[in-house]
Amino acid sequence: MIEPTESEPLYELDRLCDALIAIRGEIAEVQAGAVDKTDNVLKNAPHTAEQVISDTWSRKYTREKAAYPMAYLRKNKFWPTVGRLNHVYGDTHVFCSCPPLAAYSQS
Repeated sequence: MIEPTESEPLYELDRLCDALIAIRGEIAEVQAGAVDKTDNVLKNAPHTAEQVISDTWSRKYTREKAAYPMAYLRKNKFWPTVGRLNHVYGDTHVFCSCPPLAAYSQS
């Protein structure tokens, strides 16, 4: 959930809007059939630095598109340490690894 507030600077809100517009553009490429439905930059995101600089690249899109989908990322890039876990399964089957509630009442 994104909740922009008065504490967010305008440039951050603009960056968020630009990112959402870019993601929508990637979706439109898939819908139009311009890119492969199963092997595209959106489906395989996030791309780690290790994936991008690897000697092998088997994707149907460029490393540049994977690493820098927007121009400003060339100077300010956050590199995720891992890609998706278990593809989408890890995103849709969230579980709590916390101790059971009874363990808190005992202390």
